[in-house]
Amino acid sequence: MDELGSDFRRELEARGVSRREFMGFCSAMAVMFGLPKGATAAIAEALENKPKPTLVWLNFQDCAGNTESFLRASKPTAAEVILDLLSIDYHEVIMAAAGHQAEENLRSVVENQKGAYLAVVEGSIPTGANGAYCTIGGKSALHIANEVCGNALATIAVGTCASFGGIPAASPNPTGALGVSDAVPGIKTLINLSACPVNAQNLTATLVFFLTYGRFPALDKLNRPIFAYGKSIHDNCERRSHYDSGQYVEQWGDEAHRDGHCLYKMGCKGPVSFQNCPNIGWNDNTSWPVACGHGCIGCAEPDFWDKMTPFYAHLPGFPGFGTGSDIDKVGFWATIGVTTAFATHTLVHLGKKLVGTGGDHAPEGPPARTDEGGEG
Repeated sequence: MDELGSDFRRELEARGVSRREFMGFCSAMAVMFGLPKGATAAIAEALENKPKPTLVWLNFQDCAGNTESFLRASKPTAAEVILDLLSIDYHEVIMAAAGHQAEENLRSVVENQKGAYLAVVEGSIPTGANGAYCTIGGKSALHIANEVCGNALATIAVGTCASFGGIPAASPNPTGALGVSDAVPGIKTLINLSACPVNAQNLTATLVFFLTYGRFPALDKLNRPIFAYGKSIHDNCERRSHYDSGQYVEQWGDEAHRDGHCLYKMGCKGPVSFQNCPNIGWNDNTSWPVACGHGCIGCAEPDFWDKMTPFYAHLPGFPGFGTGSDIDKVGFWATIGVTTAFATHTLVHLGKKLVGTGGDHAPEGPPARTDEGGEG
C-alpha cells in the first residue's frame, strides 16, 4: 500500500470508520451498479489509493435542499466524502472562505486545473434581465456557469432545478430559469441527478463510480445514470401488488390507506416517474414517501411542477396510464391475466407429464438459463 492509501486508512480510523464498515460501503456501491462481487475490491482500491479530483460546487436559484440532503447523509458521512474522497475547493454553503478569498479559490481552480476538476451545479440558472436575477461576486449565474462548467472535466447537475429548471422554471417562469443543459449547451460531459432534492446515495455512488473507473456510469436519454433512473417508481413500489389486484386508496385515511394499498387514485405519479426511491429510500433507507402513505409527485421528471399537478388527484388520460377513466379495470384484467397464466401453466405441465408416462417422451433436462446481462 502506498502513502496515500495509508493516510486514507488513518483518516477513516480517526473518524471511527472500521475496515469492515468501509468494505461494507464499497460492497453496497457495487450492488447499486449491479457489478459482480469482485468489484468491491476494485472500488476499495480506488478510494484508498487513487488521487482525488478537485470539485467546485455552485449554488444558483435553489433552496440549498440538495446541499442539506448531502450534509445529512451517512455511509459514508458527508464529512468522509469531503475530506477523504474529494477536495472541495469551493462551496458557498460550507466553505470557510468568504468574499474575495472565496472568489479567488474558484478562479484558481478554473484557471489552473482546466479540464481536470469536477463541477457540481445546484439550482436553476436564470437567463432573464441579462442574468441580473442571480449574481455572485458581481458576475451573473449564467456567466459563472459558462465559465466554470465550460472548463470542467465533467458537470454534475444535482436536483431537478439544476437538471431541468425545476420549480423556478415552472409557468410563467418570470426569471427565464433553465437547467444546466439548456443554459450552457455544449458541455463536454453532463450528468443529471434529478430529484427534489437529490438522494445523497445516488450522488455518492456516481462519484465513487468515477473515482473507481475514471468514467461515469451509463446514462439515459436525459443524461441521468441508468443505475438510479433506469426503472420507474411503479416497477419497484412495495404497493405494486395492490395496483395489480385493483386495490386502491379511495380517500386519505380510509381502511385501504391504512392497509398500504395503491395510491394511484390519489394522484401517485409513480408509473411515469423514474428513480430508485423504493430501493434505496431516504434517511439511511428508513423510509420513502410512498411507504409513508404519500403518493409520488414525479419530482425527478422534467417540468414536474407543471405536468404532474394537481399532486393529490388522479389525472385522466395521463401519459402511460391509458384513458384514466377505467382505472378499476386495470386491476381486474391484471388479476384475470395472472389467473389465466397459472391455469395455462398447469395444463401444459399436466400434458407433459401424461406424455412422459406414455414412454414416448424423453426425461427433461435442467431448464435453459434465461437470465440476461445488463443494468439491474
